[in-house]
Amino acid sequence: MLVYWETTQACPLACKHCRASAMPTPHPLQLSHDEAEKLLDDIASFGSPAPHLVLTGGDPLQRDRLFDLIAAAQSRGIKVSVTPAASPLLTKETFVQLKEAGVDSIALSLDGSTPARHDDIRQVPGTFEITLNAARWAGEVGLPLQVNTLVAEETVDDLPAIYELLHGFPLMRWSLFFLIAVGRGKQLNEVTSVQGEEIMHWVQELVPIAPFQIKTTEAPSYRRVASETMKSQGMSADDIRNTSVHAGYGIRDGNGIVFVSHLGTVYPSGFLPMEAGSVRKQSLKEIYQNSEVFRKVRDVDHFDGKCGKCEYRRICGGSRARAFAHTGDLGGSDPLCDYQPSQVAFVA
Repeated sequence: MLVYWETTQACPLACKHCRASAMPTPHPLQLSHDEAEKLLDDIASFGSPAPHLVLTGGDPLQRDRLFDLIAAAQSRGIKVSVTPAASPLLTKETFVQLKEAGVDSIALSLDGSTPARHDDIRQVPGTFEITLNAARWAGEVGLPLQVNTLVAEETVDDLPAIYELLHGFPLMRWSLFFLIAVGRGKQLNEVTSVQGEEIMHWVQELVPIAPFQIKTTEAPSYRRVASETMKSQGMSADDIRNTSVHAGYGIRDGNGIVFVSHLGTVYPSGFLPMEAGSVRKQSLKEIYQNSEVFRKVRDVDHFDGKCGKCEYRRICGGSRARAFAHTGDLGGSDPLCDYQPSQVAFVA
């Protein structure tokens, strides 16, 4: 289970696709340090092993007493990852501090293979160079590194070049984030369903040969592509169920993933802006287990349109965030998926 906590809305960047619509300074009503420690208690209450906490933003490096919060999380048995922004605060000394603090991993964003392309998305010159230096420093201090890359109409033709560029860095994982039109992301364009299918087949070809793991975010139909590929190679349904394609089985938003905003509002994910409650009023565990929003988003048997008819709905389910962004319905169909259901159960 992953808990994403938007520690602050503050960030020195102005990324075109920013889900958080980040601002230069912290929101005056963001969770206080004491409220943050209460949130950590909530996370620990889920039991052992505790959910993995991802400190995000904005830029978590802008959060006051960040390292105190990391220590407080670890004292409760909670593993911590951090997703810092490419700002002047992201120095090699910062990586040394993160490593010494016991951070489990970090994630950086790289959205272009050249300074011009990456910095155009981030809207601040110099972020490309900072990001590449940061990737090297992560390797030098021994911090496991994930690199996140936006998949949108504006970046799709550059993905092969980004993939090649990443070969020079000590990556644990490359995560392809398929754009959801929320926050500032509304000013960019999603890839078409045909392009999405092509990208997922390309990823499936890379997986056996890439020097790092590759995953998709907000593109769960990749599991269907992978399943179809393995089926064509002669694997049985039972064999496929035992592969990593079934890791994170089914709907993830609100089902293994929970997002807490800088104000304490709880959502099924950062890309699905449907309020389920507030940690200022209820425990995170109670919201996650019992809120109507979370119960509804997990119920694949009440999806509409082709997602509701699809034989892959239990391993895929479509992006609930994208379906909601396009239809206003948690149970709507994901427009990224080009698949037409056969209604013949194979891996459902």
